[in-house]
Amino acid sequence: MNFLLVAVNAKYIHSNPAVYSLQLYAERVYPGVVSILETTINTPFHRILSDICECRPDVIGISCYIWNIDIVKKLLSDLPKVLPGTDVWLGGPEVSFEYESYFRDYSCVRGIIVGEGESAFTRIVGEYVLQHAWSEAEAEMGTDADPSFPSSRSLPGRIAGKSDTRTPDFGNYEAADFSGIPNIALRERPTVADTVLSDMDSMPFIYEEGMDAFDHRIVYYESSRGCPYRCSYCLSSVDKTVRYRSLPFVFRELQFFLDAEVPQVKFIDRTFNSDKARSKAIWNYIRDHDNGKTQFHFEITAEFLDKEEIDLLRQMRPGQVQLEIGIQTTNLDTLLAVNRPAKIHKIAKAVEELRKNNNLHLHLDLIAGLPYEGFRSFRNSFNDVYAMAPTNIQLGFLKVLKGAPIEKDCERFGILYSDEAPYEVLSTRWLKFDEICELKHIEEMVELYYNSAQFTVTLPLLLPAFETPFDLFSALADFYKEKGYFTMTPARARRYEILLEFAEERTTLYEDDIREALTLDYYLRENPKSRPDFVQNVPPAGRIDTSVRDPITGNFRLLDLPREEDRPSS
Repeated sequence: MNFLLVAVNAKYIHSNPAVYSLQLYAERVYPGVVSILETTINTPFHRILSDICECRPDVIGISCYIWNIDIVKKLLSDLPKVLPGTDVWLGGPEVSFEYESYFRDYSCVRGIIVGEGESAFTRIVGEYVLQHAWSEAEAEMGTDADPSFPSSRSLPGRIAGKSDTRTPDFGNYEAADFSGIPNIALRERPTVADTVLSDMDSMPFIYEEGMDAFDHRIVYYESSRGCPYRCSYCLSSVDKTVRYRSLPFVFRELQFFLDAEVPQVKFIDRTFNSDKARSKAIWNYIRDHDNGKTQFHFEITAEFLDKEEIDLLRQMRPGQVQLEIGIQTTNLDTLLAVNRPAKIHKIAKAVEELRKNNNLHLHLDLIAGLPYEGFRSFRNSFNDVYAMAPTNIQLGFLKVLKGAPIEKDCERFGILYSDEAPYEVLSTRWLKFDEICELKHIEEMVELYYNSAQFTVTLPLLLPAFETPFDLFSALADFYKEKGYFTMTPARARRYEILLEFAEERTTLYEDDIREALTLDYYLRENPKSRPDFVQNVPPAGRIDTSVRDPITGNFRLLDLPREEDRPSS
């Protein structure tokens, strides 16, 4: 019996914690029954299909998300042709809210797990194990076997979490019965009769067998489920119960990562610091047991950080902790409209305090396309976040996820979005499509010139030539568009030359200053084999303070450039 779980990830470096959790949870009762096939959306479709067939599955389960649903639909169309009669089960956020359409459009779909899946999946596996055992016994003994024989040999199974020793009656054989299992929708019953949430301490630690399967991949860790907040654009708002894994479990598992010297552990808790005492305990453990190598990533709400938490985080080894802070917008009307009230001044103050020791990687998020936020309002939000000087600014775009509360408000807010995954916003009552296109270009400039950390000397020199930081990146995006650079994807070295060209054509800044700043940026971050054209002279050693190095980027501090009034006259 082989129940194959298929995960189609966005990239090779990603892993799918869900399928590993399902497998290990079921393995406790039915060892050796569940297998996993991980692939990516970049793998040729025929290869994915053939890999599934080579596994010779009796039943297939597919994990469905916005990034892989198009490939999943192609699989659902072709799997019945190459594996006729094979049941397929679906699960994941992409199918948990519109499951009726999958029963209508794809004949191979036997059922869909809605929401949390470990307990339901294990009971589904149990039904197939029992059905398989019955079928094998019937094939071995034949339908004409003595009907009294099965009474002397019972076939083991686990139904509804209890031991079961059913005696198969080959004359009255019944197929697997999934009707009593909560958290699932069936083809014959396309509604979810009941939902059950499991205790977090019952969840398996998916890395307990070792880290070999996750070599060179992002390691995700889940210490809680649910979110206390009700942001209307987020599916986490649907699960109104926050459940935590007990700290002894968490500490033991964190120590496993530390002992294995895992490079990075990414907590996937939706709001890690929703319980202050708990977050402090975990941060204390990480600080006190640091191995000098492992980095931990947390998604937090900054405005609720207290002084003790901030002081604790500032004690971490440089680079030991990454914090992702979802600001989304600084427009108060927008925050209220998406049910995310926030005190922006408190967030800014917390970020300022977190930055003081230069030991934390701070990643701040913005979302374009929210209600009441037009182009100018988003410009203000971007400038507010830029002023907080984070390590990274993620400029994202609203995605109207199936099942998210904002889906019901789209008509009221005039939100138009793509019918195809990832259901990204096209326009709103406040933001036109061409403005979204412009923001897309600005997003790319922020990624290339800010988030890359390649231009930390040059960017501050360019900023005074523009009214705001947003205007700098907007002008740079216009420059790329006019020159056709968006279509060429410039290499790292070429970006320096383009920035010099931009400064020469679009600013009145002193050219030698720009060249010198670019030269310093270039030699601090690159390992050039040849000298680029924009470098006139090797940067003088006295202009770089080698005694002070940025703990996150590893860059040396640049000494102040001379002021205009200090320059020698020509």
